Amino acid sequence: MSKLVAKRIDAISRLETLDNGKPLAEAVWDIEDVSGCFDYYADAAEALDKRQYEKVDLPLEDFLGALRYEPVGVVAAIIPWNYPALMALWKLAPALAAGCTVVLKPSEITPLSALQLAQIAADVGLPAGVLNVVNGLGAEAGGPLVSHPDVHKVAFTGSVPTGRHIMTEAAKEIKKISLELGGKSPAIVLDKANIERTVEWVMFGCFWTNGQICSATSRLLVHEDFAGEFLDLLTKETKKLVLGDPLDSKVQMGPLVSKVQQQKVLGYIQSAKDEGATVTQGTLPTGGKGYFVPPTIITKVTNKMRVWKEEIFGPVLSVMTFKTEEEAIALSNDSEFGLGAAVFTSDDVQLKRVTKALRAGIVWNNCSQPCFVQLPWGGVKKSGIGRELGPFGLNAYLEPKQICTYVADKPFAWYLKA
Repeated sequence: MSKLVAKRIDAISRLETLDNGKPLAEAVWDIEDVSGCFDYYADAAEALDKRQYEKVDLPLEDFLGALRYEPVGVVAAIIPWNYPALMALWKLAPALAAGCTVVLKPSEITPLSALQLAQIAADVGLPAGVLNVVNGLGAEAGGPLVSHPDVHKVAFTGSVPTGRHIMTEAAKEIKKISLELGGKSPAIVLDKANIERTVEWVMFGCFWTNGQICSATSRLLVHEDFAGEFLDLLTKETKKLVLGDPLDSKVQMGPLVSKVQQQKVLGYIQSAKDEGATVTQGTLPTGGKGYFVPPTIITKVTNKMRVWKEEIFGPVLSVMTFKTEEEAIALSNDSEFGLGAAVFTSDDVQLKRVTKALRAGIVWNNCSQPCFVQLPWGGVKKSGIGRELGPFGLNAYLEPKQICTYVADKPFAWYLKA
């Protein structure tokens, strides 16, 4: 499947851009990661075969211990619209590697790449029924999957309210779940940060994929000693970003996924204005077509404002300053979410200290948003339950079976004495 994805990368990437609105170069990067994810879990599947019946040392020589790893069973994978193909693979690849069958429910807004994955599965000869794609609205298609007694695990990426509903329904059957939910990740720029390099990472962390990233570092905390200099450069570079047709290679940001999402994001920006914040924006493309929101920097923000507390899922960066490292950590951790965080400083000791203090499942040091299949992905607090990717991703679809064998050539002699 990896080879076919790589062979069809141009067509699948174009579909992803048409469906989602992200620039084509970003879609190509996504589909390259799809192929890489298949490769990683293909290797993991072979390694799993070698681990079957692995021995476990026990303290009593009369017994031998071993482990066998078995598939969870039928998996319902419910996928968001921001990374349609890639989020599907984060669930599909480890589930298949574990030996599970999968029912994949893509977002009704972005269904096309999931259908391509189904076609690829058929083309490589995956047995019928191993991968199934069900399109439809969440309540009509996703809901029955969550509650169905023959579904053994639900893997979901999306909003907190939907995740809460899935937990409630899954509890009725004591069904396994993994949830990757919302985020409101901070980016902390400490006084020893490299300003120019950090500015680019801050932009990438919030404006990549048109800002529609669950892990977006959309809360910017800048040390007050150089906040003016930093924000001047950040604003200057942000205004240079080119918006337009995402199929145009010169375009750096495309439209948002839908009118509903556009209006939601614009509503947050208006709320910031109403609450007294200052809004600075990039330039919209000419012509008036498309669900565009320009890259937006909001200053004079307080930690009580909606734009600071709530997940926006658009290209909106809210900014606060701080005096001390302790204050920056406190502001960062003062959130119901805990998916990601970024820390910028040239002081390695400070980097480790702040990283340790942050309540987040992912911490980027002097960068923001890089993601590798080898590393676990997931958050704390209301950002979710469980981890995807890496060996954690495979383990989420396995049931370990303990095998304990009595090997002594003598009676046990507890009740029946020799």
